Amino acid sequence: MIERGRLITLEGGEGAGKSTLLEGLRAHLESHGVDPLLAREPGGTALGEQVRTILLDPAQRSMCAESELLLMFASRAQLVRETLEPALAAGRWVLCDRYVDASYAYQGGGRGQPVERIAALERWACAGLKPDLTLLLDLPVADGRARAAGRGEADRIEVEADGFFERVRTAYRARAVDEPHRFRVIDAGQPPEAVLRAAIAATAHLFGATA
Repeated sequence: MIERGRLITLEGGEGAGKSTLLEGLRAHLESHGVDPLLAREPGGTALGEQVRTILLDPAQRSMCAESELLLMFASRAQLVRETLEPALAAGRWVLCDRYVDASYAYQGGGRGQPVERIAALERWACAGLKPDLTLLLDLPVADGRARAAGRGEADRIEVEADGFFERVRTAYRARAVDEPHRFRVIDAGQPPEAVLRAAIAATAHLFGATA
């Protein structure tokens, strides 16, 4: 019988360093004989990548909060069924750059969509799939925005005001308090190598001797 894989999600605001940590974790796991699948949200499938283009397009500033929420879950539903669930069932570990907590933070905290509405969509679209571990990279909004400013033209989300991102951060931190068994909060203001060490320590219980 194949042992089910593990789903580790990385969450955090703009400029928190998720992409850098993702690559660091992958390299660490590969050095210990683990070949994780990398995924991202929105995206991760052909359909999801098209949805991502729409969601992040600065020309779509008129998109209402309800449409944004539904598009996020459309991309997520496809990712769960086409990529995440098959990989996990086959025994493969997955590192995912954002997952459902991002909707509670961005569409919930940021856009003001009701938590009950997001939870209902989660039950329907995610088919019960929850992360085994969520690493929350926590960083003051001003620091994260300063980092993100050097990445090129801002997308539809990145152009939001500081107040939006403060609400996102607050929502993320509240999620971590509510689910301490799943979340590990990492100070993303540390040097990248320190963030990676903290992440490796947080994942050790999942991988045992393998990692």
